[in-house]
Amino acid sequence: MHWSKPLVPREAGVLEDPIENVLAIVADCEPFEQALATWESAFNRQLIPLDAMARLPLRPAARRILAEAQPFANAGLETYLRVRLRWLKLSIYIQTWIAGHRVDALIGDRLVLQIDGATHVGAQRSEDIRHDAELKLMGYHVIRISYQQMMEDWPMIQDLIMRAVAQGLHLAPRRQA
Repeated sequence: MHWSKPLVPREAGVLEDPIENVLAIVADCEPFEQALATWESAFNRQLIPLDAMARLPLRPAARRILAEAQPFANAGLETYLRVRLRWLKLSIYIQTWIAGHRVDALIGDRLVLQIDGATHVGAQRSEDIRHDAELKLMGYHVIRISYQQMMEDWPMIQDLIMRAVAQGLHLAPRRQA
């Protein structure tokens, strides 16, 4: 139960709030990364347009989230990744197509980060392995991690990414003249 003035008026005693009110409460109550992932998920699922939220009298935490939000983010993990790697000041492309399949993130020109959820088993896992091999043959470097590693062991994942960047694995090879 939250005691706050709703952005969208509602009848007293109503048990379900409009999405605008829910997102405003999430902005005030959740950590930034979590709140941003929730907002981007709502925009991606077209529960509310980003510009409709922008027209509301948002509090500072919600304004900050709105300024960062991307309406096409596909999953919360990509949101976390984008926020956590922003300090690197490298190009990060989320959910981009390479070799006929989407990759979760492309860092720079050649470093692919794939984040596996619980569904990456059986036929899905076999297809992931095949796609990783195809990416490697095309000159990409692939780091594949699990959801659990992303959420519970971020320092280790960040270290892997930083080491790959330090080795220049995110850069396209220079062409010989």
